[in-house]
Amino acid sequence: MALALTAGAGPAAAQPDYGPMVDSPCTFEQAMAAVNTENPMAARYLNQSPPNIQFLQVFLSSPREERVSLLNQIKDNQGADQALPVFRQMLTSCVNY
Repeated sequence: MALALTAGAGPAAAQPDYGPMVDSPCTFEQAMAAVNTENPMAARYLNQSPPNIQFLQVFLSSPREERVSLLNQIKDNQGADQALPVFRQMLTSCVNY
């Protein structure tokens, strides 16, 4: 899921608002609790993908500047347009877990 994040294709695409994701105070455990509770289908996909779990762990243990860089590195990955809203929701609502 996280590896599939995108900002859009082509030079005309606007930079997405990464703020809710890069400013998330959540731990990996909180993020996983949020996605498992709120989006079980996405959670199943995430749990079956060790690279995506690893990305999420690295992302959440990184400072803000590095988080922006990580998102920019994977923004053109296939499936990113479907994953971005899930990732944003997970990293916004995780404060409740």
